[in-house]
Amino acid sequence: MRWAEYFNIILNIIQQLGDGMLATLLIFILTLVFSMPLGLLVAFARMSKWTPFGFMLKKDGNAGKGVITGGLNGWFGNFKPIQFLAKIYISILRGTPLMLQLLVVYFAPYYVFGVTLSKSYRLIAVLIGFSINYAAYFAEIYRSGIEAIPVGQYEAASVLGYNKYQTFFKIVFPQMVKRILPPVTNEIITLVKDTAMAFVLNYTEMFTLAKQIAAAKTTIMPLFIAGAFYFIFNWVVAYVMERVEKSLSYYR
Repeated sequence: MRWAEYFNIILNIIQQLGDGMLATLLIFILTLVFSMPLGLLVAFARMSKWTPFGFMLKKDGNAGKGVITGGLNGWFGNFKPIQFLAKIYISILRGTPLMLQLLVVYFAPYYVFGVTLSKSYRLIAVLIGFSINYAAYFAEIYRSGIEAIPVGQYEAASVLGYNKYQTFFKIVFPQMVKRILPPVTNEIITLVKDTAMAFVLNYTEMFTLAKQIAAAKTTIMPLFIAGAFYFIFNWVVAYVMERVEKSLSYYR
């Protein structure tokens, strides 16, 4: 009878946590949907070589390319604005707490533009905050994977007559995906746990709901159940990513 009572209590708590679990899954899925493509765009910006002042560099008579010069001309000639902005973006998003970023995203429209937003904006602010934060991390992971591809791969693609887009999507991108899976898996697992940070904006996800139930029932059982949910969720993520990684190990 005692075990039956415990089982009923646990089942009841799980049912109460149901909405919170769905909220956590929503934050997790939508953050990945928005942050991973955004991270790729930021990675491209981070690797951009475009400079509006390239004409200020001295020309190499043999290659016809700009070479580094000293002084003000050299600084302006090598200034890459897109790359610079991407570096600033990554530096700020990785160098400040996620909690602070969520608060800025939520309160900035009011304090900067005087716009009063409804309560429904909380979820939007959570998704924006999480997406721009994780995009910065994914951008550096993508960049490391792209820059790890040997130069010979690009030369081979050129010999085969591939243009830049074909070279990237048919040769570079598949190899990059294979190389970056372990660090991407780490970020995804971290995201599962970071979803609890949504409480900062008073958005009720699973851990916040677990704390409310624990306070109401004066028991820590809801917190243990929430912890079990995070553990199982992360185990599933790790298992799926491991299977994907093995499927990409063509030559092993």
